[in-house]
Amino acid sequence: MSHHSSHLIRLVESEFGKPNVLVVGDVMLDKYVWGEVERISPEAPVPVLRTERQSQHPGGAANVAMNLAGLGARVTLMGFGGGDDDQHTLETLLAKAGVECSLIACPGVPTTSKLRVLAGHQQLLRLDNDPRCADFNDSSDALLQSVLGALPEAAVVVLSDYGKGALNERVCRSIIAEARRLHIPMVVDPKGSDFTRYRGATTICPNAKELATVTGEAPGDLKWLLNAGQKMVAALNLQYMLVTLSERGMAILRQDSQTHVPAAARQVFDVSGAGDTVVAVVAACIAARMPAEVAVQLANVAAGIVIGKVGTVPIEREELLGAFAQDSELDGEGKVLPLEALRARVAGWRARGLRVVFANGCFDLLHVGHISLLEQARRMGDRLIVAVNSDRSVRALKGRRRPMVREQERAQVLAALSAVDAVVIFDDATPLQLIEALRPDVLVKGGDYAEHEVVGAAEVKGWGGRLELVPLVAGHGTSALIENSQEHVGVRA
Repeated sequence: MSHHSSHLIRLVESEFGKPNVLVVGDVMLDKYVWGEVERISPEAPVPVLRTERQSQHPGGAANVAMNLAGLGARVTLMGFGGGDDDQHTLETLLAKAGVECSLIACPGVPTTSKLRVLAGHQQLLRLDNDPRCADFNDSSDALLQSVLGALPEAAVVVLSDYGKGALNERVCRSIIAEARRLHIPMVVDPKGSDFTRYRGATTICPNAKELATVTGEAPGDLKWLLNAGQKMVAALNLQYMLVTLSERGMAILRQDSQTHVPAAARQVFDVSGAGDTVVAVVAACIAARMPAEVAVQLANVAAGIVIGKVGTVPIEREELLGAFAQDSELDGEGKVLPLEALRARVAGWRARGLRVVFANGCFDLLHVGHISLLEQARRMGDRLIVAVNSDRSVRALKGRRRPMVREQERAQVLAALSAVDAVVIFDDATPLQLIEALRPDVLVKGGDYAEHEVVGAAEVKGWGGRLELVPLVAGHGTSALIENSQEHVGVRA
């Protein structure tokens, strides 16, 4: 794996710094009826669906919020609802995901919803329940005041425009103007035939069809389409424009340059929500002060994951980590992790069905016995975590003259071994807390231990894992190595 990819993994593991993100726009509830078609109706030439299950998911701006929450951001969502059962369902789903929801109820106006009927992966029918844009006019001032009040706490603001009435021209211009005054970046998912309402945003993220609608160019003529989009960057006072091009990837348009990033090849089941995922990843990267090139690379990977699902399903941080399939090639620095980052990496491994092995020790003066144990441990699973006692912990176990090598140096030496996939330093007397947090599939210890003496053995077996006692290499140990070294020093003296 490249150094750049190692950097991306660490960015995702850190949850992009857990930024505060404000999402404003058209929220909706996506409903699904799933079943199988086995016959045609005798009443009319239409398929008869045998219903198997139903599901509901936040859609539109609410799906953007769900994606951001899945990436680790602290999210506040603002928009309109109908004060009905669908709004209540939305708020419940969002709260469960950790999204702070502030929807203004407009009684008599339905919460926007889309009901999709599917047979297997094939969509048979979609029923939309849409309000009219004018229905929200009387509530626009209340929404705007709520947004302006929340702006100062945001690291980035997302405007998710689905043309349902929340983001009229006055609301957009007012939010963007205030965000610019406060130096808060703005990401816009645009809609309609006129993008001038988004003037002054940091970036807008149209797809090829949306850009074609505004520019008048054919969506299939990529050269002319992107040239027209590039001219809009200056006209709209944007830092750049990100154009999603479906299977052709994404393009970054600046006033003086165009950069094309190919898409990751994926089997496509459903493109619903892919644009929301792209906008969410871009916003998270901007909040983390990452360049557009990094944002696009991550967004491409994330979009490739969600189009492989059926229905509106947000991205999860663990799925992004799992998509970086060659993470075992991380450099040594990228393998030494604090517990929270390691938990995220383990979740990514598990998302790919990999078995996790855990070994622990002081590893003071690394020798052939250590190497043998770790190489055998690695062969018992797909990824090996090594937990290293801190300097304080070693002193408590071995006496005040130990360790001979400091904890960070011991960790780096272990991380340089090809058999080792991750290293974590622990300060407790035992690694039990680590074992319970990481829940390894295999716990490995040296053969000089009996099973009842191994810390964490009972816990690992309790969740279906196993303990492996590895035979030691005779005549090799850190204490013997130190004694031999002292003897040699004495002889020379």
